[in-house]
Amino acid sequence: MSIEVGSKLKGKVTGITNFGAFVELPEGKTGLVHISEVADNYVKDINEHLSQGDEVEVKVINVGDDGKIGLSIKKAKENQQSQSRRPQKPRKPAESFEQKMNRFIKDSDERLASLKKHTESKRGGRGAKRG
Repeated sequence: MSIEVGSKLKGKVTGITNFGAFVELPEGKTGLVHISEVADNYVKDINEHLSQGDEVEVKVINVGDDGKIGLSIKKAKENQQSQSRRPQKPRKPAESFEQKMNRFIKDSDERLASLKKHTESKRGGRGAKRG
């Protein structure tokens, strides 16, 4: 089984440094999970997330010409989360611009009519003379 970019593998944390964690992969190869690829949020201390001997699932993000393997724990989790999401409820079809404009005009006319009635009733109706 060759290690290819994009593949997901199970591995075991064999060492932790201040910049990441070394993970032993199948066939005895070792890759590095950089500290920025451990979790979705900022990781100040990698020891709060990983310990030596932990079993982790990783995604291969690069394989260098020198044989160095770059790994990501957070990218391996992203794919699992997107697959396990519930299907979204179908949304109502969006209103067209014309429908929105017609609704706005209708609401506006109703408010204007209500305002006119209210204003006229305070003045004493139409045609009232001031004296």
